[in-house]
Amino acid sequence: MIAPFRLQAGDRVPVQQSTTTCGSASLTVARMLIDPAFARWIRLGVDKDAKDDDVPDAQTVEERFAAHEQVVARRTNALVGAGGRIQLPWPRALGTPPWGAIGELEYGAAVAWADYDIEWFRFVRSSTLEESYASLQRRVRDGRPALLYIGNAWLPRHVVLVMPATRGQQLDVYEPSIGRVVDLPKDGFVGRRLRMAGWDVPWGAVWDDAPP
Repeated sequence: MIAPFRLQAGDRVPVQQSTTTCGSASLTVARMLIDPAFARWIRLGVDKDAKDDDVPDAQTVEERFAAHEQVVARRTNALVGAGGRIQLPWPRALGTPPWGAIGELEYGAAVAWADYDIEWFRFVRSSTLEESYASLQRRVRDGRPALLYIGNAWLPRHVVLVMPATRGQQLDVYEPSIGRVVDLPKDGFVGRRLRMAGWDVPWGAVWDDAPP
């Protein structure tokens, strides 16, 4: 039996392998957390069907991670996405569209029964942002991470993976620009001072739509 892959505050994970694959990197880590065999292949180069005497993949962790990022980017941005779902195609140079992220999460990067939706909160009041943060804390569970879109005052520019809190943090975040699990503090979220990859403003989340 393959041991589950787990992440805690401070852990290191591969960084995003291009300037436009923060969303793809976040979705790759989400799949690693739900699929131990896939995580083992990324980390060790051992295929899920490998026998004890098989030689591991000769690529590095970063090369395997980068290869899967591109697989994810093709699915999230194509006319036909994960699971054969028809979706609005999106230029890959503009990153991961939320609807493509939903398809990826619902088809293998989260628990099978998860039902994801998009919630936008860029132009809400601070009191409503507090409610959105509390909702993130309730909705994010093992097997049900969320993608958080952040940016500046005009556009969303970066994507991170939100996970349940560990080691006293308020929420754990895989920050793909640095390849580390960091805190997502409430004050920074509500005050629009996230300071992740140079971006501060929370724009919206792709999260599990099931009642918490």
